[in-house]
Amino acid sequence: MSKTVEFYFDFGSPAAYLAWRRIGAVAERTGATVKPIPILLGGVFKATGNSAPITVPAKGAYLFTDLARYAKKFGVPLNFNPFFPINTVSLMRGASGFAGTDDFCRYCDAVYDAIWRDGRNMGDGQVVREVLTTAGIDPGHYEALIADPAVKDKLKTDTEAVVARGAFGAPTFFVDGEMFFGQDRLDFVEEALKAEEAAA
Repeated sequence: MSKTVEFYFDFGSPAAYLAWRRIGAVAERTGATVKPIPILLGGVFKATGNSAPITVPAKGAYLFTDLARYAKKFGVPLNFNPFFPINTVSLMRGASGFAGTDDFCRYCDAVYDAIWRDGRNMGDGQVVREVLTTAGIDPGHYEALIADPAVKDKLKTDTEAVVARGAFGAPTFFVDGEMFFGQDRLDFVEEALKAEEAAA
């Protein structure tokens, strides 16, 4: 029986970036399939009454210190983006539009690296076009996707759906209906996948 971990993410979350860089190894070790699902973190916050850690200065400062520890531990390049927070609505529409295509992972890699490795201003349309062109993705196709009402609706629907399942932030994972929140819960995600395998 094929095991699946659902991975809900937003490019604006540095924790989701670390999870993106680590979850492939979890899948390899467990034989699981990763199902990445783009959502709007701002929409999740609004629906649940949650807020970004950066809105509490002391918490925001600690968060980046803590994430830097994880990045070092797992060998993931992570740099504070001087343009943070970035409005990721268009970027997440792009992810939703590319989902299920051969360009999806390439697109996500390019956007994540631009924000959390290279410190680019991905809230600037021209910068986005440059990043996508370098990654071999047609920026014209991206711009058509993010203007597509069906893509907009899908992103909104997926965001509402994960809130209905109990999510309040990103990254959020589900294994066989059980929810795990945060990149620091990937060990539990892996354990759940292994337990599911043993029970199969």
